[in-house]
Amino acid sequence: MSAESTPGHRGKGRRRATRDKRHRGLKAAAWTVAGIVVLGGTGAGYVYFKLNGNIESLDIDQALGTDRPERVDNGSENILVLGSDTRSGGNEKLGGGADDGSARSDTAMVVHVHEGHRKASVVSLPRDTVVDRPECTDTDGGTHPAASGVMLNSAYATGGAACAVKTVESITDLRVDHYLEVDFTGFQKLIDELGGVEVTTGEDIDDPDSHLELEAGTHRLDGEQALGLVRTRHGVGDGSDLGRIQLQQAFVKALVRQVEEVGVLTHPKKLYNLADTATKAVTTDSDLGSVNSLMSFAAGLENITPTNMHMITMPVRYDPADGNRVLPLEERSELVWDALKNDRPIPESATRDTAAGEAKGVIDAG
Repeated sequence: MSAESTPGHRGKGRRRATRDKRHRGLKAAAWTVAGIVVLGGTGAGYVYFKLNGNIESLDIDQALGTDRPERVDNGSENILVLGSDTRSGGNEKLGGGADDGSARSDTAMVVHVHEGHRKASVVSLPRDTVVDRPECTDTDGGTHPAASGVMLNSAYATGGAACAVKTVESITDLRVDHYLEVDFTGFQKLIDELGGVEVTTGEDIDDPDSHLELEAGTHRLDGEQALGLVRTRHGVGDGSDLGRIQLQQAFVKALVRQVEEVGVLTHPKKLYNLADTATKAVTTDSDLGSVNSLMSFAAGLENITPTNMHMITMPVRYDPADGNRVLPLEERSELVWDALKNDRPIPESATRDTAAGEAKGVIDAG
């Protein structure tokens, strides 16, 4: 990755009509699905079938069976969003490791869409959280035994999407209604298709592990640099995964701001390129496994704006036995999950004085 970045200027796309503004909410819900909401308007025929054929979907409900938290019939939805590190194919270089056939969930978020679909709560789950992983069945029918005291992202490494969902449901006692995943390569291409994202860093960032070097100031990051930013941990704060999560949450706001300014809906070729890239990048649960389903899903979130999204990190403390691991704060976490289960706002007391990572303010979120 280039160590240099060029000072950027915000795009000057025309302000879109009110209907288009409402689509910003889904883009804010998670950076991993930022391109999906622009699928509207691509038309039918060849374009539709081309995009439809790009989408990979998994029958997670079939794999997990009926031993799951009950669906809550209050109009809310829970979406598990993962950024994956497959260490294979196009991701080998981006992941910074050898192609050993392993796979990890590098980023995990529970996006809770509240009743009425006008606000959302986003809870980042630290990948280094020590958890008890339940027995699970993957989407190929393989069974994986339970394990105690393992990292959260080992669930994905062990049994893929289905085991990741099973583990998150076990931790939260929330029913995961939908699953969305994007890999390193897809994320990088999405940012490049958007023309980069402008961020302002309040201090220098230098992390050889994520191949990112930025001086303090304003930069327009291309896809490779943006990927480095959301993955860096040793170049900011206390070097923990919690600091990286703070950067990711700040980047979401910068990404939303960029999408507002690009005006992709006024450029048909850019719209198609972005939709093509987005549908190739994502893996979904089977209920979202078509262009029509994704468009309907996006339409249901169109009234959510960045101002009514609440983003937090699951309450944790550092593991005294290993400073590179964190442990859930059970009582605080229960406040979070109970609030979401009952479709209420997350109380401030849930995250007060919890481990944070000391990276807040490194990026100006605007």
